[in-house]
Amino acid sequence: MAIPVVVGVDGSEASLEAVDWAADEAIRHGMPLHILHATADGHEAADLIAAASQRARRGAPAVRLSSEVSQEDAASALIDKGRNAFALVLGSRGLGDLAGLLLGSVSLAVAARADCPVVVIRGEPAHRDTRFGNIVAGVEDEKSSLTALEFALREARVRRCRLVALHAWSAPFGTPSTSQAPSWPLEAHLRPPAQVLDDALRGLAERYGDAVVERRLIEAPARQALLAAASGADLLVVGARPRLVHRGLQLGLINHALLHHAPCPTVVVPQI
Repeated sequence: MAIPVVVGVDGSEASLEAVDWAADEAIRHGMPLHILHATADGHEAADLIAAASQRARRGAPAVRLSSEVSQEDAASALIDKGRNAFALVLGSRGLGDLAGLLLGSVSLAVAARADCPVVVIRGEPAHRDTRFGNIVAGVEDEKSSLTALEFALREARVRRCRLVALHAWSAPFGTPSTSQAPSWPLEAHLRPPAQVLDDALRGLAERYGDAVVERRLIEAPARQALLAAASGADLLVVGARPRLVHRGLQLGLINHALLHHAPCPTVVVPQI
């Protein structure tokens, strides 16, 4: 049985935009789409699921569709479903989030704890409709970025678009700054930036030889460089490392900033 693309819905416009994106993604990869709504009150659940299903079929008539209503809280239900999913797709804000929030609490919690890639749908329609022909992947080093790069390369291949593999640094070679040490592996600073990027991509080129890859080195803070690159991208892909003590991922300050401010759909891929 094929694993599905799972999309969480709550009736908000942001979650319906996530349905549109998830349906297209399921078609691209030849996977089924599973619509999940979590609620303690089932009175309106059937109508909400029906509306989301209708929207998915309208945008992608050929999609294989299933749906579910869970009695768990939304974050737990999505995280549980993500253990057997290609990706979890979420809107950037839900119905219950306070006005002014840049990212909904459920989306942030799921991105920090899920076992599969989590896609947060952000940006204007031009960024959600694959009009740019670019995917940007942030590269820390070969250890923490491998799974994210593989995800990005698969996306570039099925979309027939270019992958921009971007490595940014701020400190001069050989003199890592204290402020960056928690977010970027110290060992990466001991090699020239071009070597860090080449090492991360080595071996992947053979497996994804039909993908067009642009190596991009930028001397700037990673947050700044990735947000700038994402302004001309259909998708931004970043990795997240497992926490050493607590369950979940180490999103870090950079990933938090990207999830809150990126101008395009953003994927957090756990490094297994």
